Amino acid sequence: MNDRSMLSVTKALRAHGIGTVRFNFLYRERRSGRPDPMPKLLDCWRAVVMHVREALDAGGAQGPALIVGGRSMGGRAASVLVSEGEPCDGLLLLAYPLHPPGQPTRLRVEHLPSITVPVLCINGTRDPFCDRSLMERTLATLGRNWQMRWLDGADHSFHVLKSSGKTDAQVLEDVAATSDEWVARVRKQP
Repeated sequence: MNDRSMLSVTKALRAHGIGTVRFNFLYRERRSGRPDPMPKLLDCWRAVVMHVREALDAGGAQGPALIVGGRSMGGRAASVLVSEGEPCDGLLLLAYPLHPPGQPTRLRVEHLPSITVPVLCINGTRDPFCDRSLMERTLATLGRNWQMRWLDGADHSFHVLKSSGKTDAQVLEDVAATSDEWVARVRKQP
């Protein structure tokens, strides 16, 4: 929840008017480095979504769109949750871990075709968790509800090399602006 990369992304999104909710999975609260199994991650996600939905409902009938999403493993767990039918208006995936680093044959894609809500996936072209050609092949099998944004020269944490001619702040602005445009389209859908 307080990871430097997560805080930077959150700040950039909020600067564009996109409210965010950060939370720790239970294993992080226990200060364990080993992630919980997916069922426990999903239970945590369900509790967070229920809490957010209650807060949005308390705000009135025409509340903001409920976008579920996350960065890296949090996004992967969110995608599984949405694939299992959790109601939401869209899914935002930041640095989706398509496969473990150095293991491109271990794709994490089985559940992706079940996702029917609008999806925005943003990954860096230097991300060792997401080989671009494998992701492009995966996207070709998914519905038109998927939108992909590649961050040229960015790694898994959206950091860029100084030689790229861009700064990390520019990359985060790209993430936020792309997300803002996508959320606006999601809000307009019936």
